Amino acid sequence: MPLHDPVHAFVPYPDAPVPHASTGPLSGLGFAVKDLFDVAGYPTGGGNPFVLAMSGIKQQTAPTVQRLLDAGARFIGKTVTDELAFSMNGDNAHFGAPINPAAPLRICGGSSSGSASAVAAGLCDFALGTDTGGSVRAPASHCGLYGLRPTHGRVSLQRTLDLAPSLDTCGWFAREVQTFARVADVLLGAAAAPGGGVRLLWPRDLWALAEPAAVQALRPAAERLQALAGSAAQVSVALDSFDAMYWHLRHLQGREAWQTDGPLIERFAPPLGPGVAERFAWSRGVTDEQVMQARAFRERFRTHLGELLGSDGVLVMPTMPDIAPLRTAGEAGLEDYRNLAIRLLCLAGLSGFPQLSMPLARRDGAPLGLSLLGPAGSDRGLVALAEHLAHQA
Repeated sequence: MPLHDPVHAFVPYPDAPVPHASTGPLSGLGFAVKDLFDVAGYPTGGGNPFVLAMSGIKQQTAPTVQRLLDAGARFIGKTVTDELAFSMNGDNAHFGAPINPAAPLRICGGSSSGSASAVAAGLCDFALGTDTGGSVRAPASHCGLYGLRPTHGRVSLQRTLDLAPSLDTCGWFAREVQTFARVADVLLGAAAAPGGGVRLLWPRDLWALAEPAAVQALRPAAERLQALAGSAAQVSVALDSFDAMYWHLRHLQGREAWQTDGPLIERFAPPLGPGVAERFAWSRGVTDEQVMQARAFRERFRTHLGELLGSDGVLVMPTMPDIAPLRTAGEAGLEDYRNLAIRLLCLAGLSGFPQLSMPLARRDGAPLGLSLLGPAGSDRGLVALAEHLAHQA
């Protein structure tokens, strides 16, 4: 970890040598890794003291981390994660709350809180996170960063702690789109030659979920995008209702989270932090019928959204309903914000499609992300569109 960590982004593990290639496409860049990924010479704590105690020192490095090292990037350290990655607030009862350098009075968002904080503070050039229900996209929006939830399965999560495997993805953060694109070239492959362009879509029902002041703040960036890529056609994306989508995602995530961490919780009864304890208790009660219905809905929704997007459609949407809540907000207020945010974030989770959050707006001095969501496999194309937009600014 860095000698100086003023934002409390890093887990204070003793430094161990992590070799990297002397040359490569990421040469000169330093990166951090959420403490869910194995790195040889380090434990993997998952934001929980019991998991840390049982981890031992890992002998092998997660393949995605190794790809970055082989591309010349230098490992800086492991970053704080929300406990067992089952939160979106960025506060860990055992390891603390990383500071949001872009808005210090406000939360980072989680669960990739430390990774977002480290990048926003300039302690590293980019950082790996994971996104199950919004854990890259939320901190990216709150901390003023580029952040991608890739197509499900596109980037390896081998040798990484699970939360809900059918929803878990590996994403990353960067401050500048140029750096973000360099990492994309390594993890996704180089951008394809320009084709017939994209077809922007304006999901009016999603925009209605955002706070009016947030919509107003995002509108200039959305207009710049439309000036570049063409006017966005108005569409509606909800299937059945946003409440239905919310509950189906939560039932899927809850069942898989309990399958992943329930045995640990039942055997050791570890003290879990506020919010996390309640979510696991709720997850334990998810029924087989609820899971069966949620899986069937997911297939319907993936088809529905896939037909809407086709091969070239891109949704232009707010990443989060508003700027980050204040750090002084109570647990009830944070839970209300999280539940509203899930209604925006659940599209990518239910479909498995990629979503890129871009730091293109501010309100009351705090960052606010605008997102692009495209069809499966369009990850690198979304990054290319963000590059094009940045170059036109």
